[in-house]
Amino acid sequence: MRIGKAVAWGLIVLGGAALWAQSGTVEQPAAPAPAATGVQSGDSAKSDSMSSDNEQNAGQMLTPPPVSGGTYPVAVTAEERANYLRGGVTFNTAYSDNVLAGTSGTPVSDVSYSIWPTLMLDETSSRLHFVLSYAPGFTFYQRVSAFNETDQNVGLEVKYRLSPHVTFSARDGFQKTSNVFNQPDLAAGGVVSGGAGGGNLSVIAPVADRLSNIGSVGLAYQFGTDSMVGASGAFSNLHYPDAAEVPGLFDSASQSGSGFYARRISKTHYVGAIYQYQRLLSYPAPGTNETQTHAALAFLTVYVSPRFSISAFGGPEHADSGGQFSVSGTASTPGAQSWKPDAGGSLSWQGLHTSLALSYSHMIASGGGLLGAVEMDGANASFRQQITRLLSATLLGAYAQNDLLISPPVASGNGHTVLGTASVQQQLLGQHLSVQLGYTRLHQDYSTVAALAANPDTNREFVSLSYQFARALGR
Repeated sequence: MRIGKAVAWGLIVLGGAALWAQSGTVEQPAAPAPAATGVQSGDSAKSDSMSSDNEQNAGQMLTPPPVSGGTYPVAVTAEERANYLRGGVTFNTAYSDNVLAGTSGTPVSDVSYSIWPTLMLDETSSRLHFVLSYAPGFTFYQRVSAFNETDQNVGLEVKYRLSPHVTFSARDGFQKTSNVFNQPDLAAGGVVSGGAGGGNLSVIAPVADRLSNIGSVGLAYQFGTDSMVGASGAFSNLHYPDAAEVPGLFDSASQSGSGFYARRISKTHYVGAIYQYQRLLSYPAPGTNETQTHAALAFLTVYVSPRFSISAFGGPEHADSGGQFSVSGTASTPGAQSWKPDAGGSLSWQGLHTSLALSYSHMIASGGGLLGAVEMDGANASFRQQITRLLSATLLGAYAQNDLLISPPVASGNGHTVLGTASVQQQLLGQHLSVQLGYTRLHQDYSTVAALAANPDTNREFVSLSYQFARALGR
């Protein structure tokens, strides 16, 4: 066990060293991916899929989704472009029937107005793929002016081929917001991952100031014609600057390290094994709740085509939880150890005019604001259809059930989140101007969490007008 921890901490240190300098919904195509889904944007994801045909033909292995650390692309192949500097500005107005969801005994409706400047640098060469995106935001409420806000969205992704058989990758996403709906394009982000781990941001406090940061770093080495090994480290941080805004929710953090072995048993079939270590933390006022986990997982990925993959993983996970503090009192409840099953699957298809991604996972994860580590069931889906050359539609859905691994003697805070967004986007005046119409529905059931208990449902209709420009690099 000590050897396993030493190896895992070594992987975490590797990831932390590369990402120490760092303290997501993607504008289509010009805004950054949110920290909630990692920083894999539609444009950066498509770079991998664009090169996958050549890689397979050249004998180079792809990094299977269960260990790649990224999210699936939302953009269809007809929208793919690389080596561009993109920028623009988005104006948004939205009507919400419950802007104070969870914090008011009576629903309060309001109209908000937002502006988001956006900037993205996307550069691709034979060895390097680099994406840097930034989108600040300013939102004003017509009635509840106390919730006027300034947001920050920053995303970075680097993929560098050190040699023909060694690839380094790093991702980081930072978000500062007081309303998770206030992002440039809630309907078009890469929210579906095939991975066997990641941060948990499924508990949503709609009007609370929140800082979130998710990052990862990895190294993959193809040491044989059909064999690959790799290691990665990842972290996530969730911080509420004003605890009074979120009674019953708490800051949380996670660090993880993993190693994998992948074997290509045919042109389209990959199998492999993963070892993963996690350190999951939450910070109620009396003390720190900590859980450490060790998982041994097997996975299978089938590349039906370079742009169509199906993956599955599963295996046992051991959790070791220390004494758990509750909301009241200074004494902690006894810790506990347990074995839990980990399992999940995903599908991604990227066509000329259609993209589809689905995923499901059952695993131990950080509480995402709850009292401690949770046993989480999560499902995500995204669908995009290019209806005509200038008209597209997007559907996005997410579900998460969070059950505390160790429940305190008082009310535990278990519950679930359901989120869905549908939108259509029409390009005007070529591809510089576009208008988007959309609807978002949020339902949460965390009846024992004071910040989420009142009026858990929110319906939001929005209209966005965007101006975008693109400049080719190196031309």
